[in-house]
Amino acid sequence: MTEGSIDQLSCPSGMAKWWRSPGDAFWALDRALGGHRRPTRAQQRVARHPVRAGLCLAVPFTLFFWMVSPEGEPTGFLFAVLGGLLMGLVYTSFIALERLRQRRLKRLGMWDGS
Repeated sequence: MTEGSIDQLSCPSGMAKWWRSPGDAFWALDRALGGHRRPTRAQQRVARHPVRAGLCLAVPFTLFFWMVSPEGEPTGFLFAVLGGLLMGLVYTSFIALERLRQRRLKRLGMWDGS
């Protein structure tokens, strides 16, 4: 090699776009599970308000965790609130994925958004 030349890494072409593979895997799984079908009205309603839907699920889980926590424990309520918020966060993340699916269906022209 000469002095002014830049070394090029010998990477396969797939390594250049490594960040796309998780997205491609998600959309392949979505297609396998029937992701090209029109969303139901409930899916549309929930996808419009993901945080509200997550909180609506977090409240019953918080009450459930509070009900099953030991009575004499001072941290029982904290455990219940954290558990409920965690379940709401998990549910909200799945709603966000549904929202992405609906946006993709609109972009591909498979659904008009109504």
